[in-house]
Amino acid sequence: MSSWPIYRGTGIPHDGIAELPDPPNWRNFFGEPVIDGNWPHADPSLQRRLGVLNGRVPSQKELELVNAALHLRRPLLVTGHPGVGKSTLAYTVAHELGLGPVLRWPITTRSTLREGLYHYDPIGRLREENLRRIRGGDTPSEEDDIGRHIRLGPLGTALLPYRRPRVLLIDEIDKSDIDLPNDLLNVFEEGEFEIEELSRLPAEIDIVDVMTADKDAARVRRGVVRCRAFPFVVLTSNGEREFPGPFLRRCIRLDIQPPDAQQLAAILEAQLGSEAAASATEQISDFIAKRDSGDLLTTDQLLNAVYLATSAGVGRSLDDVADSFALSAVLRPLSQ
Repeated sequence: MSSWPIYRGTGIPHDGIAELPDPPNWRNFFGEPVIDGNWPHADPSLQRRLGVLNGRVPSQKELELVNAALHLRRPLLVTGHPGVGKSTLAYTVAHELGLGPVLRWPITTRSTLREGLYHYDPIGRLREENLRRIRGGDTPSEEDDIGRHIRLGPLGTALLPYRRPRVLLIDEIDKSDIDLPNDLLNVFEEGEFEIEELSRLPAEIDIVDVMTADKDAARVRRGVVRCRAFPFVVLTSNGEREFPGPFLRRCIRLDIQPPDAQQLAAILEAQLGSEAAASATEQISDFIAKRDSGDLLTTDQLLNAVYLATSAGVGRSLDDVADSFALSAVLRPLSQ
């Protein structure tokens, strides 16, 4: 029976990820010890990001490319204007497929590969050792000592040997230093990385427990973190730069278009309720007309305006935009 599609875009959680077929031979990974990754608690940010309902309606193109990335175990490079739902896509997939809290790595001009993989705190380790000597406490084993001072970053945590893939959001990759996309190539291709501080330990120390980005502990063998199920990686870009060919070759590329009237209405209903969405029909049409005429407007501006008009009571309705400083301010085109 065909496993396509795994991700259906309905927003209704299901266990379809269990039907995901084995990866192609060139994307097979064998990290150990395997982590089951049971998530008893929902991601606390889901309602804030997706609304009470999952109101985002994906296009057919989006559905197919998300499923292609899942089946091929390849990162998904998502481009589009600000506010079209690039980051939300990662949370939608994680919620529907039950893949646990999204691991988010926000990129800045100073971000490095090492930052995404792990952080080692030698100063904290030295300070703790000095305090222990002063107090005359017991000396811990070397693996316990160093493990407490290593914390995996979001990328490093996503590459742990989970039985089911984690979802990793690398947000606004186009803000990065010019070298970061190339630095990611080997990690994406090999599905593993080395923690140098652990690989230098004596041979008899086989496993060390380190901290993860989830604030849990994970076991690392011989200083190498190697994935079992390659994570579902979403890299977002506002289209502000070009990426090198070798980087693009390793990604599935998706360009998300601004939401249409139906999608905007669904988003409003998910976040603000059916009454608010129904009362904003004309405003949705006006919003789309201004956006299509060249004004740079984002979906969250419309959300803010509808909330102010219907929940906060600013004016009687969105028809009062011209008479309301607050409503006109939140709906001011970003290009002005």
